[in-house]
Amino acid sequence: MGIESRFVWFDGELVPYEQATVHVLSHTLHYGLGVFEGIRSYRQPGGGGGVFKLDEHIRRLFDSAKMCRIAMPFTPEQVHDACIETLKANDFEGAYIRPIVFLGSGAMGLGARTNRVHVAIATWEWGAYLGEAGIENGIRAATSSFTRHHVNSNLQRAKIIGHYVNSILARYEANDNGYDEAIMLDQHGYVAEGTGENLFVCRGDQIKTPPVVNILAGITRRTCIDIIEYEKLGHLTEVPFGRDALYVADEIFMTGTAAEVTPIREVDRREVGPPGRITRAVQQTYLDGVKGLVDWLKPAITTY
Repeated sequence: MGIESRFVWFDGELVPYEQATVHVLSHTLHYGLGVFEGIRSYRQPGGGGGVFKLDEHIRRLFDSAKMCRIAMPFTPEQVHDACIETLKANDFEGAYIRPIVFLGSGAMGLGARTNRVHVAIATWEWGAYLGEAGIENGIRAATSSFTRHHVNSNLQRAKIIGHYVNSILARYEANDNGYDEAIMLDQHGYVAEGTGENLFVCRGDQIKTPPVVNILAGITRRTCIDIIEYEKLGHLTEVPFGRDALYVADEIFMTGTAAEVTPIREVDRREVGPPGRITRAVQQTYLDGVKGLVDWLKPAITTY
C-alpha cells in the first residue's frame, strides 16, 4: 500500500499531492532540525473516522518545536483543524496522519536561524507497521549494537527528525541479521526502547517499562499504562532494567502509534513464546478503544 493521496496540507492550504514539494537546499534536509508527529484515524462504528489522541499529539508537536526553538507559524488549533481537513479532503476514515515542521531554504550552515518555518500534513492508508502476522503472532527482535542517545546529547522528549538516523541504523542492522525489529539499550546498558516503539516486559503479574528519561514519552505507551491500571492486569512499575530481563520474560510487547500493540515472541534467539494474557488483553482493549468500542478510550475527535 502506497503513501499517495489526493491532497497535502502545506502552509495553510490544501495542494495536490504532486505539488507538495520542497527545495533541495531546505535547511532540514541538510541538518535534520525539524519535528513531526505520527497520528492515526480509525473507522468508527456507523462510519466516519475517529482521530485517536489528536490533542495530545498536537501538544507534543508544539512541545517538540519549543524545545528546538522553532517558532511555529500556526496555532495548535489551526494544526488540529488542518489534520481533520486533510483527512476529509482525501476521503479517509482509517489513515495515518503525518504533521511535519521543517526549515526551508535561504541561509545555510548550523547557525542559520532566519529560514522560513514550514508546516505540512500528509495522510495515507497504512496497515500494521510491523505486519499483520506480527500483530497476531509476535515478532523477532534483537538488541542493537547502536546505543540510544545519551539523555544530554539530544532532547529525548522531542520527536525530532534527525534523531531517527540512530533508529534507522539499528533497524537496518536488525533486518539484515534476519530480525523484524531492534531493541536499543542506553549508555548504561539498560533497555531503552525499540527504533520507533516503547517496550513493556511481563513476568507473572509484574509488568515493567523503562521510565521516560532517555526515551520518547509515547502517547500509545501512556494509553497502555492506563489500560493496565484500569483493567488491573498486573502490577506495573516504570523502572530501568537490563536486557537479561528480556531473556526470562513471560511476555514482551511494543507500543506505538504506528506499531499499535505488537507482541515480541523472540529476543536474541531466546524464545519468549506466543502472546500471553496481559499482551492480548492490552492489545484487544487498545484496538477496540481506538475503533470507538470502549467508552473510556474512544476517540474524542471524529472527522465526519
